[in-house]
Amino acid sequence: MTADGGSLPSAVAIAAGVAGGQLSVNQVAQQALARIRALDPRLHAWVCLNPALEAEARTLDAEAAARRPRGPLHGVPIGVKDIFDVAGMSTRANSRLLAEAPPASADADCVARLRAAGALLVGKTATTEFAYADAAQTLNPWNPGHTPGGSSSGSAAAVAAGMVPAALGTQTAGSVLRPAAFCGIVGFKPSRGTVSRRGVYPLAWSLDTVGTLTRSVADARLLFGALSGPTQSNETALPPRLGYLADILPDRLQPAMGAALDGAAEALQRAGATLAEVTLPQGFAAALEAHHVIMIAEAAAYHLRSHGDRLDLLGPRLRDFVAAGSVVSGTAYLDAQRVRNDLITRTLPLFERCDALLAPAAPGPAPAGLASTGDPAFNAPWTLLGLPAITLCAGFDGGLPLGLQLVGPPGSDWSLLALAEWCERTLPPAPRPPLE
Repeated sequence: MTADGGSLPSAVAIAAGVAGGQLSVNQVAQQALARIRALDPRLHAWVCLNPALEAEARTLDAEAAARRPRGPLHGVPIGVKDIFDVAGMSTRANSRLLAEAPPASADADCVARLRAAGALLVGKTATTEFAYADAAQTLNPWNPGHTPGGSSSGSAAAVAAGMVPAALGTQTAGSVLRPAAFCGIVGFKPSRGTVSRRGVYPLAWSLDTVGTLTRSVADARLLFGALSGPTQSNETALPPRLGYLADILPDRLQPAMGAALDGAAEALQRAGATLAEVTLPQGFAAALEAHHVIMIAEAAAYHLRSHGDRLDLLGPRLRDFVAAGSVVSGTAYLDAQRVRNDLITRTLPLFERCDALLAPAAPGPAPAGLASTGDPAFNAPWTLLGLPAITLCAGFDGGLPLGLQLVGPPGSDWSLLALAEWCERTLPPAPRPPLE
């Protein structure tokens, strides 16, 4: 490992190298910094770097030398989406409203967990404004003419470009799974409520979920273990039973994505997976409307309460979003929650026939330009229902990645990670962006 700007190894490899004495945390920090300096002037994945990075690396090295590792992430560099509080760093959420925000006095709960496990916090990654749709300036590492997705734009780009092996993101509709799909990496959204959101700026409180972006499922498993608490699993999946949702939102699915999903399904079946086409319950189309109503109402409630006299400082999309949410009636909001609960009840029986659902992670590859971060319609229903989901690379179209997603029943996070690792071993390995 050299400080020449090359792509960083995986989180698992770094943790093992530091634990075994083959790597110093300072080496890892210098490699990360060199990579960021080489690539970020082009990609704009970072909004600020940790001013105490090198001092923290030295402390972690001293602890490793004294055989006092903090935990399984000792020395692993991690990026943090700029809606999470990190002690000593300002949280600005890509908004003029927070342009003068002072440094946070404490870590968000999930950041504190990563720090306690030994993670090296490299800095803050770019986000759309308050994790909605007013885009960050981050570009897609595969093609700078395309969006990296959002709202976890910087986290996805930084991981795909090898600046860090892992980063935190959040998902309220599709903000972990979609950028992961567009950048050809692994996005993991746990079951709702599994990871604390204390110290994270909200968009919609009953939908927001902390997730991870990594380059492998093994790295996602390592991070999730630190985030979710002491209960962990070394479960290894057998060839899975997959419910194939080939016809989900057919009017939005692009041909290349459909072909890639079919190809991935055939490869998994040849390797021993059992596939059966499943049909979503009647009325499932109402999931998108229910999700929208809940999201705009909750976003409006937060922003009007927190800074209702300064809404003119918000970006145009978020400002319009809040305005629309402010006129949602209590009856409409409660009816959307009723639809949500009904769909949970009627979707869960699908998992009696399969271990996970297999579906597209996005309509196709990343759209051109930064005007849109992409369509979250293939992710939002699972966020609405609180189900765990994970994205893997399924192929390419025009040099841009295509992502599939695996969706499990509530609370099946560890089983889903094991199942996804089995699928990852079966599918062709995803190449890295042509950045060297």
